[in-house]
Amino acid sequence: MSPGLAALIHPRSVAELREAMRTNDPFVVHGVRALPSIPLLDSLDTLFATWPDTVDAIDPEVADEAVKTAVTVDEARSRFATGTSLLFNEVQDHVPELVTWLDTIRADLELSALTQRRCLIYATPAGGGTAPHFDQNVNFVLQVHGTKRWLLAPNIHVSRPMTRHTMGLPVDPELATYADLPMPDALADHLEIVLEPGSVLFVPRGTWHATSAITDAVSLNFTFSAPTWLDLFGAALRSKLALSSAWRETASPPSVAVFEALLRELADEATSWSAADILAVTET
Repeated sequence: MSPGLAALIHPRSVAELREAMRTNDPFVVHGVRALPSIPLLDSLDTLFATWPDTVDAIDPEVADEAVKTAVTVDEARSRFATGTSLLFNEVQDHVPELVTWLDTIRADLELSALTQRRCLIYATPAGGGTAPHFDQNVNFVLQVHGTKRWLLAPNIHVSRPMTRHTMGLPVDPELATYADLPMPDALADHLEIVLEPGSVLFVPRGTWHATSAITDAVSLNFTFSAPTWLDLFGAALRSKLALSSAWRETASPPSVAVFEALLRELADEATSWSAADILAVTET
């Protein structure tokens, strides 16, 4: 089977996944076989022996990648042995075949050309895991080695978040403007899913989740940070306004009168814009 979404979730169907995405529900499939063969993931020892970059060691006290330290591979191996979870970033930069998988899955999901896509490897020692949090992106988690328990819960405090948040940590200032605060301090009405080698889990954007490794565990994530309509409009607007010498002028001093004149000019010009014009800027 060719690289892509159908291969990633086989034997379940793309139609089933699309329905889960529409309803913002987690989606899991076990026993997946048509997946990329990546030599550096043959074992944890192989990963440590062949990884060519630094590794992020996640602070065990916080148990979240919001607090991490870049360390050498040798240091990462030592920290893993004493209970520290590890994050290997931008795996596609070192495994070129993953670029094809990422690009094909992005196209299959019909996500914008501006979508940031990457692969991550998480190595979690038995007993370790992540604190409850939600992400602003879409994740597919492929369990490669070991067994990991996931707890997932709907997010009733914020829909369609544009930034990540971890329970117990400060709320991002922009997120605070549209979230229903305060944030919860525990997962409620959660769903439990256990991933074993060959399991793939789709985690919807904004879904609360926490993990705990039952054994030493290694997973490969396909992560897609897709732009919102706000992002697309902002990108297109900047592209259009950058053509104007007046808009490129240094805002010094930040004059209300000058800015007002620019806004009036923009309002007049915007009446002739169309969605097709904007998408032509962002999607080509």
